[in-house]
Amino acid sequence: MPDHPDRHLRLQGASNFRDLGGYTGEGGRRIRWRRLFRSDHLGGLTAGDHEQLRAFGLAHAFDFRGVDEQAAAPYAIDGVRRHSLSIEPTVSQRMQDIARVRTLTAADAVRLMRELYRMLVNDQAHRFAALFEHLLADEAPLVFHCTAGKDRTGIAAALILLALGVPMATVRQDFLLTNRHFQPPALARSGLPPDVLEVLWKVQEGFLDAALEAIERDHGGVDRYLAQRLALGPAARRALAARWLQP
Repeated sequence: MPDHPDRHLRLQGASNFRDLGGYTGEGGRRIRWRRLFRSDHLGGLTAGDHEQLRAFGLAHAFDFRGVDEQAAAPYAIDGVRRHSLSIEPTVSQRMQDIARVRTLTAADAVRLMRELYRMLVNDQAHRFAALFEHLLADEAPLVFHCTAGKDRTGIAAALILLALGVPMATVRQDFLLTNRHFQPPALARSGLPPDVLEVLWKVQEGFLDAALEAIERDHGGVDRYLAQRLALGPAARRALAARWLQP
């Protein structure tokens, strides 16, 4: 199902816009198609892209980008309400700190990305909880995104899939689809060693593992994390499934 031809939307202004529909969740029920989308930023969408999204009835966009990221690439889509769930990027600052002392390496980048993923589940749970609060209240089609649609968005997608009962193997496959579809901006390809950029503009299974290890170590596992940090106890998860899974 990760390779389903309807999963990746070939928009002109967003390379990593994907549908979470079709994945098998709780009780063998599949996630509804054309309801839950994940993406890179939407600041480059064309008029044709806007028309395509309006045809899906897209109603909400949840933006995980930091304040400066949002200001650098603003967007508005007719009929779509944008919600800011800002998570400030931290890797770039950490990289600058290292670069003042020595040359950055790919190993540095991997270590920083793993730290980022641990931080996301531990320190930014309130942002993901806010997204789930909406998912429990409104079933209109929505998209959630950050700048590249891979890290902040990747964690949000993984948590949604896990909360809906999608098997971990499928969650991992969806996470890694970014490497097939995301096209980094041309300007981002310069200024850093190629092997560092290779780490920064792609995802690795070990990044997701870092988040899952933190959830296990610090919160007692996925079910307890969902219940205690995201307010998704058994009743809430049943309600979530009723909204987003097919009958």
